[in-house]
Amino acid sequence: MTPTPAPISSLLPLADVSHARGKRSPITCQLKCGDACAKPVPNESDNQYFPDVARSALSRRRLLGAGAATGLVLSVAAPAAARSGLAAAAVGGGGLEFTAIEPVANTVDALTVPGGYSWSALVRWGDPIVKGAPAFDPENQSASAQEQQFGYNCDYLDIIELDDRGLRAVLVANHEYTNEAIMFPPSTDPEVLAEQKRTAIAAHGLSVVSLYRRGRGRPWLMGPNGRLNRRITGSTKFFVDGPAAGDPLLQTKDDPSGSVVLGTFNNCSGGTTPWGTVLSGEETFNQYFVAADTPQNARYGIPSTVDDRSRQWWTVDPRFDARTAGYENEVHRFGWVVEIDPMNPRSTPVKHTALGRFKHEAASIRIAPNGQVVSYSGDDERFDYIYKFISRGRYDDSGTSAARRRNMTLLSEGDLYVAKFTGDSPAEIDGAGTLPSDGEFDGDGQWLPLVLDGESKVPGMSVVEVLVYTRLAGDAVGATKMDRPEDIEVNPVTGAVYAALTNNTDRGAEGKAGVDEANPRNTNREGHVLEVVEQGNDPRATRFNWNLLLVCGVPGTAGTYFGEYTGPVSPISCPDNVAFDSVGNLWVSTDGQPGTIGLNDALHKVTLSGPERGRVEQFLAVPIDAETCGPVIHDKEDMVFVCVQHPGEDGSWEAQTSYFPDYIRPGGLWRGKWGGPRPSVAQIYREGGSAS
Repeated sequence: MTPTPAPISSLLPLADVSHARGKRSPITCQLKCGDACAKPVPNESDNQYFPDVARSALSRRRLLGAGAATGLVLSVAAPAAARSGLAAAAVGGGGLEFTAIEPVANTVDALTVPGGYSWSALVRWGDPIVKGAPAFDPENQSASAQEQQFGYNCDYLDIIELDDRGLRAVLVANHEYTNEAIMFPPSTDPEVLAEQKRTAIAAHGLSVVSLYRRGRGRPWLMGPNGRLNRRITGSTKFFVDGPAAGDPLLQTKDDPSGSVVLGTFNNCSGGTTPWGTVLSGEETFNQYFVAADTPQNARYGIPSTVDDRSRQWWTVDPRFDARTAGYENEVHRFGWVVEIDPMNPRSTPVKHTALGRFKHEAASIRIAPNGQVVSYSGDDERFDYIYKFISRGRYDDSGTSAARRRNMTLLSEGDLYVAKFTGDSPAEIDGAGTLPSDGEFDGDGQWLPLVLDGESKVPGMSVVEVLVYTRLAGDAVGATKMDRPEDIEVNPVTGAVYAALTNNTDRGAEGKAGVDEANPRNTNREGHVLEVVEQGNDPRATRFNWNLLLVCGVPGTAGTYFGEYTGPVSPISCPDNVAFDSVGNLWVSTDGQPGTIGLNDALHKVTLSGPERGRVEQFLAVPIDAETCGPVIHDKEDMVFVCVQHPGEDGSWEAQTSYFPDYIRPGGLWRGKWGGPRPSVAQIYREGGSAS
């Protein structure tokens, strides 16, 4: 029987906005990162902390140099511009206008957007995307069906237009993790439970979806049978390239060549390359395995004993038990940046070992003045590091198919660095977030080489060891321990680099690293946003300036900082992803506000220049328990896209807590809509547009 749909707007709770500290779902912590924050910090190295490094700071003028290598004008004389390191440049026709919304309480199950805007779900978990795929049926899921449907918990997102009229595009999203408790009906049947595990494996990976529309500024529609449509799953074949490809450390009984890996897991932020491919970072891969208790595995947080709450995929695929003879190296085959070609559904994706192995957040690309390709990544762990890769080869912008093929090899060979930060007011950092006397948290830094010109620069480690055990290499050279570096992106207008440091409640705890100017708060619950300007604005530089643009939290409370702006700002906590509009404004999405300031997670616009530098304006809020991921800002069309990840995370199959995005009768199934939570890509557009 097909149930009659029933709007459930009456079920949406209405509550006063409260800034009381909430409680983030422990289910999210368990499933997203394997309870990483409840376990010992993997980084137990005694490399130098911030107060121990050199106190002197090189002058900005000497670091930035006299000219901008990319043709942008550096403004080092005016104080406000000097703080950002670069003068803002306006681009005609851009800049999305809206009135900031009020913050939304963490009990509200709604996607809230500004006045004058509407939203629709562009693609949802379970939507058929491959020709011949079965319709979504939550009661009767299977691995074979999920391999043809949009995956679960979308994170990184891009929408790449395919024609000059803007009427065709391809959407690429990755899928971070699964929540079996709200995905599947409960069962005690071993065969059913085994199929649920296989289905969850298939729900990971990436999705490529064709889009079309009737005019610029109009909402997009999904093309379910598009020729580019594709699912990449936990069982898809990947080639391995770079210096570690074929090394014994990557060889297993199923792949003695060490060059072919099945699947990609826990994919978080990524990047889109100038040659039209998409990069995706394998992040908290450690939670999918159990492995021998070795120093290397411990440094990556890979458990050595079975946790009853873990997914235990080794019951359907033995490679996930790396204690088993022949599978010891399976853990080394994850934690990489992967590259897919969305324009060729028959292509084999690649894992790039030259970029190092860690919990990758982002792989953001910038082309240097001489054509070399630079990629920035964060390692999303308490007290871990920020990295930079510089290709050996140079980008070919001729636009030919041969040039594109050559460009797709640029991440296979090059130099790898890790960041060390030095503050210019170290004695004034008190752990409470008090600004030093110069009025900002700032200083200089250097990129410490790990691999340079094909040789290891880490004593006692080979090139392959540096790339497979990159965290240990960062420990050895004394990189700066950061507060969970997540997404890192390059401003397309100025070239400055922005990193979201999400939080670190262990900062300053007994036996842990203390505060420093780049991480200035003890028990850092709310996180901060870092701005980096490379010397001479050249991404190949080995020196840089930095400052903290935002020290997040509820405005007006101690230890918060919003640039030079002193007017009203929206509260913001736990920055996660960063993006830019066409005029270079920063957009920041959050992951954790429900547990820190009692508000649903959100997307904010942040002004970067002038007297309003640091002004935070909230654009949207996602539903209950959800996280805001992968923002894409098409401001010239008044459009914004976000991935709404893990709505209703705290529910169960019998008692769901969210009905996003379909909002029909709980448990109902009608015309592809379902009365339960479905992670989705949402598009926000000016009212008057129609998605049908």
